[in-house]
Amino acid sequence: MGLHRTLLLIAIATAAAIPAAAQPQTPAPPDFSGVWTHPAFPWFEPPASGPGPITNLSRWPYQQPSGATGSAALPPSATGISDYDQLVGDYKSPLLQPWAAEIVKRFGEQSLAGITFPNPSNQCWPHPVPFLFKQFTMQLLQQADRITLLYSGDHEVRRVRMNATHPANLKPSWYGDAIGRYEGDTLVIDTVGVKVDRPYAMQDLFGTPYTDKLHVVERYSLRDYDDVKDALERNEKENWLFNGDVFSSHRGKFLQVHVTVEDEGVFTAPFTATMTYVPSANGYQEGVCAENPHEYYSGKDSDVPKSAKPDF
Repeated sequence: MGLHRTLLLIAIATAAAIPAAAQPQTPAPPDFSGVWTHPAFPWFEPPASGPGPITNLSRWPYQQPSGATGSAALPPSATGISDYDQLVGDYKSPLLQPWAAEIVKRFGEQSLAGITFPNPSNQCWPHPVPFLFKQFTMQLLQQADRITLLYSGDHEVRRVRMNATHPANLKPSWYGDAIGRYEGDTLVIDTVGVKVDRPYAMQDLFGTPYTDKLHVVERYSLRDYDDVKDALERNEKENWLFNGDVFSSHRGKFLQVHVTVEDEGVFTAPFTATMTYVPSANGYQEGVCAENPHEYYSGKDSDVPKSAKPDF
């Protein structure tokens, strides 16, 4: 046996004898599993700087005190939050391309006229991403090869394939094709292929449309109160906390999602925002929109999906 071959065999035997604990190992990802809630309408927390989501031009003339529940608990103030009764998207935003701005403006005019225009939520249709974030309570199930996101309204489910790629010939679907990966202690979910050819193809409460160029990236991380305090303050100034302030007294871990939305068919640039979740005090409580399709506010029935026609 030659000298070189002998040295090679010694090196192989030595490597095999190294204890498994000494081998480099990939650290386990954080445990994101649980039931999380973000009770706020609209749902995005505007960014500290840079382009943010479309906001409401109509504002309620009051500020929400800590612990308030519902609009009746909110006294008059000089500061206004988004008026959930009048959904008038900022059609003048430089983020919107002209054709999309006209759609948002038209929906806003209907809302100002007292008309509740149909959207995926009030018509009991599947919510496209990012409209799906309107479902304020979700349960995250974490497995090695997949992430499953269960949303409390209408049994809406997203399935995220981990360490995968988007198919070359992607067939659009209600929630799009979602793939995931871990970047250190962050869970990244990348979604494309959200179905456009469908009723109520809008991405927010203001009727903002989307195209087949829609691309949404979510970055989930567990954070402490001091890390999310600034986002919670922006949330309180912008959104209606319809269950009161469930955020500021919490001192455990928060689940914060940093979202980037781009759609070159609708927007002039991508925008970013956050959503900050706390553990749900009420667990996971399901609600079914289509059990009673009669709209009490309009005296008509919602355009819910029906088995008599091929909606699915």
